[in-house]
Amino acid sequence: MSSTTTSPPPPPSAGDHPRVLLRGFLSRETCKELEFVHRSSGAAGYRPSVVSTSLPHLATTGCGHLLLPFVPVRERLRDAVESFFDCQFDLFIEFTGIISWCKGASIGWHSDDNKPYLRQRAFTAVCYLNNHGEDYKGGILQFQDGDPSSIVPVAGDVVIYTADNRNVHCVNEVTEGERLTLTLWFTRDRAYDEDPKLLNFLSQTSLSCERTEKNSYIPVPASDNMYWFSYDQSGFDIRCARVHVRGFSFHSSSGEYNISVLPAEDDPIELLGKELRLGRGDDVFEKIFSNSLHALQVVQFYYWKKHELATRRERSAVGSGTVCFPIIHHSKGTELPLPCNHSLAQTIFGSYNTEEIFQWNDFALAVAMWEKYSEELKKQLLTFLPYWLSNETIYVVDTSQLQIPQSFVPFE
Repeated sequence: MSSTTTSPPPPPSAGDHPRVLLRGFLSRETCKELEFVHRSSGAAGYRPSVVSTSLPHLATTGCGHLLLPFVPVRERLRDAVESFFDCQFDLFIEFTGIISWCKGASIGWHSDDNKPYLRQRAFTAVCYLNNHGEDYKGGILQFQDGDPSSIVPVAGDVVIYTADNRNVHCVNEVTEGERLTLTLWFTRDRAYDEDPKLLNFLSQTSLSCERTEKNSYIPVPASDNMYWFSYDQSGFDIRCARVHVRGFSFHSSSGEYNISVLPAEDDPIELLGKELRLGRGDDVFEKIFSNSLHALQVVQFYYWKKHELATRRERSAVGSGTVCFPIIHHSKGTELPLPCNHSLAQTIFGSYNTEEIFQWNDFALAVAMWEKYSEELKKQLLTFLPYWLSNETIYVVDTSQLQIPQSFVPFE
């Protein structure tokens, strides 16, 4: 979890449309980590052609530890908003979430408080996690009045503005790829603070785990309909699609599949909530994953750390320190019969490079690294959570000055 340090933003310019673009606010590594979280956890969004990852969604799917990369970013963004707008009042975060604007997604002219149920919104911060032109086409943010009049997204840049009609804006249609943004809305009304709700979810899901319990970081999928991406009278399961466009497929955990073992009234998509394996080409990875979300997180982690994994391999002696899982060859007949429009998935999410170098040993190392990464985040969450609950807010805890509450038993 890393982020760059920037100078305080300048005061608002004299004018009727206060907003500011902060270049390089987030580091490249922070953008990539947040992208990993989103691509491995996102569900169908609130509008057509959108995939979203909200913090409550993470908390309720066993991924509360994946909130941690957001915490320092939220804090820095709130500081930036308070400084730019010279806020002489308490400011609360109403919503934090990552949104994929996929092919066909757009939104017309509006302000962010344009509905009666949105009147509490005071300020908006939009953080770009990938690059226009390189990662997607279209998706330009345009303002109706004032300067800057349009924003060409660059990973790491942040634009902040008032949520009222002084900053009416639109986003033109994404024509190719995925436009990734981290969006926060701020409010002056404590009643809309998202932290109490998040802390309630976290206390129910995370504190229920034994502190010594292994694999407590394994994700638990939400209801299947939350992963269904509808598009032009067709669609696909987001988990299947994310795996497919990376060149993988889901396979039976038993090494064979017989359609007759599935009761006629059952939906094949329910297999995604059960144990399974990952395949690629004619090979199937021996490791059994708890469910499709577990497998998807490892796949996305592999692609996040791909260059690091390759570097480790090159620096290692042959056969030294290598994590290996047996590979089952000839995967024919074991792939799960899941309904997924693969052609549409490739149109929406893109497709993998068939010439890319892929090594199962690198992937096996990614499994071990993901487990270590997840376990460490889970430990941090269980360390910080009592302090968050005590202060009724989520914040960056100074680990150098931790005083463990008497009721809290630390990890050995």
